[in-house]
Amino acid sequence: MNTIKVSVKDRLATITLSRGKSNALNRELITELDDMLKNIAADDNIGGVILTGASPFFSAGLDLIELYNYNEEETKSFWELFLGFTANLISFKKPMVAAISGHSPAGGCVMALACDYRIMAEGQYIIGLNEVPVGIIVPNSIFQLYAFWIGKAEATRSLLSGRLYNPEEALKVGLVDEVVKNESLLTAAERKIKKYMELESNTWSQSKVNIREELIAAASADQSAALEKMLAQWWSPSTRHILKTILANLQRK
Repeated sequence: MNTIKVSVKDRLATITLSRGKSNALNRELITELDDMLKNIAADDNIGGVILTGASPFFSAGLDLIELYNYNEEETKSFWELFLGFTANLISFKKPMVAAISGHSPAGGCVMALACDYRIMAEGQYIIGLNEVPVGIIVPNSIFQLYAFWIGKAEATRSLLSGRLYNPEEALKVGLVDEVVKNESLLTAAERKIKKYMELESNTWSQSKVNIREELIAAASADQSAALEKMLAQWWSPSTRHILKTILANLQRK
């Protein structure tokens, strides 16, 4: 595996995103992480997952540099991959805790939202869905995931403005559940997930599925119509201009 690192101890798998400094989500990372979670889901010797990164990033979201240069067919297949990956994350039956090690905008936030509990490192970090200012239309399934944790009103306001929260703000609105010092991040995550893992596993998993029934249905539904609108906007001159400006800024850093 080139983009993730996995360790297993006492039935707990810790998956660390490990793609460069920012863990930007490209086809390889998404595929490796999706495959690993499918393997863990089928492995009775693993009872839970911690998903983390390395300071100063959890994940910067989608790799816009790579995605910008895709042709139409590659772009469509990538978005299909990402939406399928999101659906699998949402329907993952075992406990999964996000240990958010730093910045987590956009796709990074989506991964954290799919987890059952989010612990974020304190510091000058940001988290949230900022796709709208970038020119990307957010599908309903991802909005529903956002609203699941912070409520529809807050999700609507923040999504339409592209608001990004610092850790304390994220804690206040319920986007994260704890804020701890970076050196305590994994310890706090282990403490929480072990409490989940101590409970009767089938009862816990089925309760999770029941609670997420509407979310799972939205994420697993045919999203081809939504994807068509997303792709049309992706290729529009206005969005391409925004993306080109963003990429120029990224490449100067």
